[in-house]
Amino acid sequence: MIETREPVLTLESIRKNYRRREALRGISLKLYPGELLGFFGPNGAGKTTMIRCICGLLRPDSGRIVVQIPTESSSPKSQRPGLVPQNLAVYPDLTVQQNLEVFGRLEGVPWKQLRTRIDEVLEWAALLERRKSLAKTLSGGMQRRLNIACSVLQKPAILLLDEPTVGVDPQSRERIYAMMEELTQQGTAVLLTTHQLEEVETRCDRIVVMDHGTIVADGRLPELVEQSIGKPHRVELSFERPCAGPLAGFDLDESGTRATCRMESMQQLPQILDVLRHLEQAPESIDVRSFGLQDVFLALTGRSLRE
Repeated sequence: MIETREPVLTLESIRKNYRRREALRGISLKLYPGELLGFFGPNGAGKTTMIRCICGLLRPDSGRIVVQIPTESSSPKSQRPGLVPQNLAVYPDLTVQQNLEVFGRLEGVPWKQLRTRIDEVLEWAALLERRKSLAKTLSGGMQRRLNIACSVLQKPAILLLDEPTVGVDPQSRERIYAMMEELTQQGTAVLLTTHQLEEVETRCDRIVVMDHGTIVADGRLPELVEQSIGKPHRVELSFERPCAGPLAGFDLDESGTRATCRMESMQQLPQILDVLRHLEQAPESIDVRSFGLQDVFLALTGRSLRE
C-alpha cells in the first residue's frame, strides 16, 4: 500500500445498532487500491456488520461511507463492491457455468462480455475442468472458489470477503490467497475478515483489530507489536535460586529468579545468550519467543481470543 494514494473506500464514524446492541461504535477506516486488509477479532466484534454496511445490506445509523474509484486506472472497475459472504451463496442445483451466468447477469455484465469474463474467472479460480459440474458436487474448497469467482465478474474495485477460508482444505486455502494476490496486483482493494491468526499475520498488508464494535489497532504487524508491547522478541531466564551478580542486557525481577531481555531482532540472540557463559548458576529454563497478533490483542483488550 502506498499511503500517498487516494483511498478507494473511506468509512467515517460509522455507527450501527443491530439486534438490540451497538454493533459498530464509530468505525473510521481507509482502504487503498491494491491493498489486502485483514480485519481481525473475535466473533461478535462487529466485522460482519461492518461488511454489510459497506456493501449496502445494512444502513448505518450514522456516519458516512465513500467509494472513490481511481480515474487513472488502465482497467476500468465497477464501483459496486464484490461480496463473498461467510455462508456459501451459490445455487447448488446449477452448474458452475450456470452459476457464473446468473451472477454475471445480476451484476449487469453485458452478455457478450460475460462469456469472455466467465472463461477468465474459471481459469483464475482453477475451475475450468468443472464448468459443467453441478455446484453441489464440488468440494467445499471448490464451492468457496466458485463463490469468489461469482463476486468478481463485474471487476469490482473493492472485494469484501467474510471468513473466506472457513472449512476449506489447505490446497484450496492456498489457491484462494493466490487469487487474492492476483487481484491486488491488478489494483483491486481486498478487505477480508478472519479470526485465523496465522492467515492475517502472514498474508495481509495491513491489519485492523476490532473488539466490541470499535477499532482498537490499525497498522502492519510490526507496528502493532511495537505500539502495544514494545520490542518484538523476548528471552526469559528462570533460576532455581536468586541469581548472583548482574546479567548484561537482562532485567531481573524482585525475586532475582527470573531475568528478561527484549530484542529488536533475533539476530541479537547469540550475543544475548553469550552472557550465560559467565554465570556461576545455569538457568533452570530458557524461553525464547516472538510476539504476534494474539499478544497484541491481549495487550490491547486484556483478554484472550479463546474466551
